[in-house]
Amino acid sequence: MPLQTVSQRDSTVVAVVVTYNRRELLKQCLAALASQTQPLSAIVVVDNASTDGTAGLLADHPVHPEALYLSENVGGAGGFAAGMAYALTHHDPDWIWVMDDDTIPRADALEALLSAASDSALPLSVLSSRAVWTDGRDHPMNRPRTRMRARTREAANASRLGGRPIRTASYVSALLRASDVRLQGLPMADYFIWSDDFEHTGRLLRNGFGLHVPASVVEHRTKAFGNAQESPGNRFYFDVRNRLWVLFRSRSFRVWERVIYGSKTCLGWIQQLLKHPGLLRPGAKGLWHAIIAAPRGSDAVFAADPSVAHLINDLEVLPRPWQKSPF
Repeated sequence: MPLQTVSQRDSTVVAVVVTYNRRELLKQCLAALASQTQPLSAIVVVDNASTDGTAGLLADHPVHPEALYLSENVGGAGGFAAGMAYALTHHDPDWIWVMDDDTIPRADALEALLSAASDSALPLSVLSSRAVWTDGRDHPMNRPRTRMRARTREAANASRLGGRPIRTASYVSALLRASDVRLQGLPMADYFIWSDDFEHTGRLLRNGFGLHVPASVVEHRTKAFGNAQESPGNRFYFDVRNRLWVLFRSRSFRVWERVIYGSKTCLGWIQQLLKHPGLLRPGAKGLWHAIIAAPRGSDAVFAADPSVAHLINDLEVLPRPWQKSPF
């Protein structure tokens, strides 16, 4: 029998969407959320100081999303930290469903996630959807990592549910158990972009169970098909800094996992630098900043929005050993 005591029909789910200057895509995302066969308890949209009329859309939209307007763009990481904190504080849901504004869930996407959670013989902390591009191909940007050395019962449970056990998941449609987020903490807001979901879901799944649910499908409407790291430009700074923060300042992964993920990461960086030597400067800057500084706390990240920092600080009751320098 499943260990969950709350059925999928009784579960309360709050969707958290982070947006920045993508008004038209946000409109499509909200329409898709409103059309879910499993109704949502609330939709929270975090507006990262957009300048394209997003505020007007949110104010007049028939879905009536709850909007959290930030004074400065704090990136996806800051937006998700703020949105999850708002959802936990104002709604106390069973689940938080997170996604970017360019994520368009199919009508039964949430129902498939909740059905898997309800039918699972293990208590799931994170469930991920299958993300496809506009032409139906699996999007390489959002493939969750399969758990290495998954225990027999975890692998058997995932197989029975038609999925696979995962170790991390993308924020492009991830269903997070709210009680686990309270226990393990919010995403690290200072990551800004990239690897915030890798670190956070890795933290939730270090001792928890995760499941990839292919029956839950969302369309990730990026401009191009491919991995974000293929042509990062100056954003390579965040890739290097944040990956090193994850590997050396986070409790998300065990030592043997850090060795494996770190080796693969270094190999990928070498290949990128050989193809694009111009990445050396932002990469070196990211390396230096990862060495000399830890992720800043919420008071610094949300200096322009102290009420949001207070909201986050009230939930961040755990010590932060990942902020101590390992160098």
